[in-house]
Amino acid sequence: MNKALKAIISIVLLGVIVWLVFANIKSVKEPVDFNKAKAYREGIAEQRLKDIRTLQVAYKSVNNKFTASFDTLAMFYNTGKMDVNLQVGSQDDSLAVAHTEAVRKANKGITNEQLYQMYRNGDEHLVFSIKSQIPVRDTLFNGRSDFNVDSLAYIPFSGGQKTIMNAVVKEVSGVQVPLFEAQMPYKALLHGLDNQLRINLDAERRDQNKYEGLQVGSISAPNNNAGNWE
Repeated sequence: MNKALKAIISIVLLGVIVWLVFANIKSVKEPVDFNKAKAYREGIAEQRLKDIRTLQVAYKSVNNKFTASFDTLAMFYNTGKMDVNLQVGSQDDSLAVAHTEAVRKANKGITNEQLYQMYRNGDEHLVFSIKSQIPVRDTLFNGRSDFNVDSLAYIPFSGGQKTIMNAVVKEVSGVQVPLFEAQMPYKALLHGLDNQLRINLDAERRDQNKYEGLQVGSISAPNNNAGNWE
């Protein structure tokens, strides 16, 4: 074997070795990068699904049912009101409790609404609770600079694909129970990542009889509006 042929063979073998090393590194690195990106995206999606749940539960407290419409949820957040129990004073304040009892005795049949008016007029030594209506947007997500009610309808990182949301009233043990679910399939949530690894993930979830993505609530059976990651 002449020197030229040996040199060519050496170069080819070196190229093969370099390719094998690169392929091996890539085969290890790609799943690591995929799982890292998956975890990041899931964290953002989970918070969005939790926000949907919070708003759905508030909506049900007013309307006795859930909704399948994101437009309805947004309108409820922007213009709706909720009943809240406003507690004035503390039962642990014995002087305030005694003062309140004296006021009630001196003003037979006085209502908590009238006590509230007295409180607003300056009598701060009263103990009572009163149901009041306040705007939903003044109650929920206070201090959350990252909250945007219009974003709830969309799956993050999906290029604008919509969150899947359903609501039903189902008979459970003879009782009509309102149920809802909101879903973000991995096919949309992991859009742009390694497609084969995403396909493998979906197949793994199916084999485990699990939803192929993130989901909060269930219209199949009551689950206390839990998320499938919790």
